[in-house]
Amino acid sequence: MVRTIRLTPDEVQSFVNVTSKCDFDIDIFYNRYVVDAKSFLGVYGLDFTKPLTVSYDGYDSALEELLNSHAIAC
Repeated sequence: MVRTIRLTPDEVQSFVNVTSKCDFDIDIFYNRYVVDAKSFLGVYGLDFTKPLTVSYDGYDSALEELLNSHAIAC
């Protein structure tokens, strides 16, 4: 699945906490930068002024709730 979200620097820790509990790969990217969504430093280094795209191939209810709360309309 692919979702578009927007994060602030203050929300990175809670985002990484939720993604770290998932047993499948989750990537987050914008433009040509792709990082592991379970990496605090990787996610924190992204440009938060831009929409971020999250790509994943599994299901976790906490992750879905988190992505829904940060989703932006495209």
